[in-house]
Amino acid sequence: MGPDRIAPCQYQLMDFDPQPWHPPTDLGLSGAYTENERLTGAALWDTGGTGPEDVALDDERRPVTGLEDGRIMRFPLEGGTPETIGVTGGRPLGIESIPGGGFVICDADRGLLHMDPDGTVEVLADHFRGNEFRLTNNASVAADGTIYFSVSSHKWPLSEFTKDILERNGTGRLYRRTPDGELTVLLEGLVFANGVALSRDEDFVLVAETGSYRIHRVWLTSEKAGTTDVFVENLPGFPDNLSRSHDVFWCAIIRLRDKALDMTLPRPWSRKVIAALPQALQPKPGRHGMVIGLDHEGRVVTNLQDPTGRVAVTTAVRADGYRLYVGSLTEPHIAVAQLPTSFDS
Repeated sequence: MGPDRIAPCQYQLMDFDPQPWHPPTDLGLSGAYTENERLTGAALWDTGGTGPEDVALDDERRPVTGLEDGRIMRFPLEGGTPETIGVTGGRPLGIESIPGGGFVICDADRGLLHMDPDGTVEVLADHFRGNEFRLTNNASVAADGTIYFSVSSHKWPLSEFTKDILERNGTGRLYRRTPDGELTVLLEGLVFANGVALSRDEDFVLVAETGSYRIHRVWLTSEKAGTTDVFVENLPGFPDNLSRSHDVFWCAIIRLRDKALDMTLPRPWSRKVIAALPQALQPKPGRHGMVIGLDHEGRVVTNLQDPTGRVAVTTAVRADGYRLYVGSLTEPHIAVAQLPTSFDS
C-alpha cells in the first residue's frame, strides 16, 4: 500500500517515538499526601457546558472559566447560572484576570490570547521562531504586564495530549512575553509543561512538568537569576494548573500515578503498544480528585481529596476568601469547597 493509502492514525504511530525514563518510586498517598475526603462535600456549580479546565476571578471576585466549546463563562459571586462573556474560537485552558476587566487566556488551539471586557479576542503569540504552539496551556501575569506561560507540546495537540506524556520527547517550554511583545524561552525540554505561577515577590516562577511528576522553579532576580531548580518532585500524581494566593501555591493533581504506567516508562516498546490501541482500550484516568497547597519553600501545607470521584479530573484550583474553586478538564461543573481556615486569602 502506497503512502497515499496510509490511514491518519498510522501516520501518527509512525511519528510516535517514545523515550525511556526511570521514574522515582511511587510513595502513594502517604505522609503529607495522606488520603482524606476534604473535597467530597464540595458544591458543584453547573457551567452550562463541559470542561471548565481553569478558574480565574474577575475584578469583582466572580469566578470565570473557559469551556470545551470555546465559551468564556462568568458566574454570579454566590453561584447560579453563568453568563457567556466571550468566545475564543478554540479550546480555552488557562485563564488569568488582568486589571481593567480583561483576561489572558491560554487557548490550546489558538495560542496565547488577550480578551477585552467586551469579549474582543486578540492573539498575543502562537509561534516562536517558526515553531508552532500545538498546545498552549497555562499562564501567570506579573505586575508590569509580563506574561509567563507554558506550551505543553510543540508536537501533539490537546486531542492527543496523552501521546506527549507517553512519548517523553520533551517539547514543552516555559515562555516569557514582555509587554512590548518580545518572546523568550525560559525553560525547555519539559515533558508536558503545564501550570505556571509567580512567587509573591515575583523573584521566581514555577512551572509544572506533568509527565515527570514535578514542579520546576526558574529564578528571575538576584544572583540566582536565570538558574533553575526543582521546587518539588515525586508527586503522587500528575500536576496540572498552578495558582498562588498570598504565601500559598495551589496545585491541582489531574490524576494519581499509575503503577502499570510507571512500569512502561523504562520500556519504550510497551508504550508503542499502548499508543496503538483503539481509543476505547486506552488506559482511563482514575476519578480521584486532589489539590495541594505548597509554601514558598516547596513544602506541602495542606491537601484536599475526593476519593469517591464526585470531584474528579481536577485540573485547576483558585483560592479566594473562604472558598476554593476547582476546575476540571472533563466535568460539566466547577467544584466549590471551603478553604481551610489557616489559609484564608
